[in-house]
Amino acid sequence: MSVRWTAAAQQDRAAIFDHIAADAPSAALRMDRLFSAAAARLAEFPLLGPAGRIAGTRELLPHESYRLVYEVKEGTVWVLALVHTARQWPPGA
Repeated sequence: MSVRWTAAAQQDRAAIFDHIAADAPSAALRMDRLFSAAAARLAEFPLLGPAGRIAGTRELLPHESYRLVYEVKEGTVWVLALVHTARQWPPGA
């Protein structure tokens, strides 16, 4: 199964990288590798994460501080968002 990151999820990922890299560039790289590895696992095990807080989604914690929100649709895993666990999710809830 293929894994695709939506534009919004790519922006989330870049913002997280930039935020961490401002203080610790090597830590930002390690965190980004965790995100990549989690997404790669979903290609083989798309139902790995439990049902998400938004109907039709699933959630995976690649790190205790980050939630990867995704949906499986028509043979593709779509990463919808990458959210810090301290942030309200879903927005407006």
